[in-house]
Amino acid sequence: MNLPEKPLVSIRAGGSGPPIDLKSLWDYRELLYFLTWRDVKVRYKQTALGAAWAIIQPLFTMIIFTIFFGNLAKVPSDGIPYPIFAYAALLPWTFFSNAITSSGNSLVGSAHLITKVYFPRMIIPGAAVAAGLIDLMVAFGILIILMIYYGVGATWNLLMLPALILLTTLLAIGVGMYTSALNVKYRDIRYALPFAIQLLMFATPIIYPVSLVPERWRWAFNLNPLTGIIEGFRASFFGRPFNWPALAFSAAITLALLVYAAYHFKRMERTFADIV
Repeated sequence: MNLPEKPLVSIRAGGSGPPIDLKSLWDYRELLYFLTWRDVKVRYKQTALGAAWAIIQPLFTMIIFTIFFGNLAKVPSDGIPYPIFAYAALLPWTFFSNAITSSGNSLVGSAHLITKVYFPRMIIPGAAVAAGLIDLMVAFGILIILMIYYGVGATWNLLMLPALILLTTLLAIGVGMYTSALNVKYRDIRYALPFAIQLLMFATPIIYPVSLVPERWRWAFNLNPLTGIIEGFRASFFGRPFNWPALAFSAAITLALLVYAAYHFKRMERTFADIV
């Protein structure tokens, strides 16, 4: 049998092509599905409660926040009952934090695949983020119950929800892709990432509303793209007016971060198999 003189696929760093090869990703879309399903099964394998953990994490966090910040510290919630005020923000936050933690460690955890077979490496952190969407959908059930209990009716603002989920997903993919590439070379990332997520939570309007931030500092507060996104979730659930400038700013930062992360990922991709 005659073997080809050159490999069928050559992985090169940099290059003049686009940072995200959409055609290649589309050709391997079935692999994305199988890796996503694998991550979902591995996450709940040999667990007594299974998918209930997707509900337990935001629910119990909401209860703790309500006790300490809502009842004891009397943190304002813009006239919304504090439990549902906190839970509406914890939904996207829990998805985002879990997604970037999983995707940030995804390349190192898939070393056996990277060193043996070629496929677009972006699929690995992308699958880790996509698996988190399953948890997000499950956790929505508790929010529906809370909305019924507190008498919060549905409005046309809910039509913005798919766009907000997409924006949160793109942000998670961008951050996860960047940190996963760094984690291959610098294993400190796996220890620094949980700490950075904890700090980011206090810089995001989860426990408190944006109205609590002094007006002169809100421009700096909005540099965090999650600010506009989480306020958008609350506006969607509670029928409040959207802060369109903050949402547009969050979308611009998200897209810029996604492109930069993809470019950085593409540059480092050539060395993944050697150092992972």
